[in-house]
Amino acid sequence: MSLELTGIHHLTAITATAAANKRFYTETLGLRLVKKTVNQDDTSAYHLFYADGMASPGTDITFFDWPVARERRGTHAISCTGLRVGSSASLAWWEQRLADAGVVHSRIAEIDGVASLLFEDPEGQRFRLLDDGGAGESHPWERSPVPAGHQIRGLGPITISVPTLERTGEVLSSVMNLREERTYPSPDGAGEVHVFAMGPGGSAAELHVAVQSNLPPAQQGAGGVHHVAFRTPDIASLHEWTSRLSEFGVRSSGEVERYYFRSLYFREPGGNLFEIATDGPGFAVDEPLESLGERLALPPFLEGKRAQIEANLKPLD
Repeated sequence: MSLELTGIHHLTAITATAAANKRFYTETLGLRLVKKTVNQDDTSAYHLFYADGMASPGTDITFFDWPVARERRGTHAISCTGLRVGSSASLAWWEQRLADAGVVHSRIAEIDGVASLLFEDPEGQRFRLLDDGGAGESHPWERSPVPAGHQIRGLGPITISVPTLERTGEVLSSVMNLREERTYPSPDGAGEVHVFAMGPGGSAAELHVAVQSNLPPAQQGAGGVHHVAFRTPDIASLHEWTSRLSEFGVRSSGEVERYYFRSLYFREPGGNLFEIATDGPGFAVDEPLESLGERLALPPFLEGKRAQIEANLKPLD
């Protein structure tokens, strides 16, 4: 059997307002703050992780806190983040909740044959809530303000925008072993979207590629996405991916130890930053599961600098 990715692992975006970001994602969206740490490459910036009640791989959306201007939208960018709910009743519940909270959103409509609701966070990051029919596991968070039956179940699909498909599609198919399954018109009317599936397929394991040659290049900023990560089970399989990228002449970061998982980074030909990340060891490696995210967590190699790091961070509450 060929080497396969098993789904979306996490998505990392950019915020310029960490405290407001925390309020929106925990209070409005009802996600759990499962890790409050710093960017390991820039310890002056928070790295916040939100996920389901068990901090499961495939459910976390993360943010770098950088004092930057808003994203300028365009192509060569990760343009829409899918968030899954379990039923049409949940989608209707969210439509009312977003309206009550004053969140910019669309009406419920079918996208790619699936009932969906588009919305934006306060900094303009674009999301698609969709009904996944209750597929797979879900792990509600008991302290969420959102009722268990309506909580966000996880990520997917993720949409990227590229001006042409040929080279991106070749990397997705030939290097990453994704399957091109279908196409549909982009909801914004700007091009066609090609659906690539990995592993078991379904919304949690799809990358949607919008071909949008008429858009200008995006400029990354607050409200934009930094990278998307794909799941691989363990370090042994990550070693295989490292070798595979090298064999195909794809330049990568080499393996990077992130403590909660091990990662490998590379850019696809359309300019989007991809990561392959291991499912483990997970966020409970340095904190009890029941108290995740309640204190600043630092990997061992940064622990000796805790006082200095904490002094440079703004309060979140």
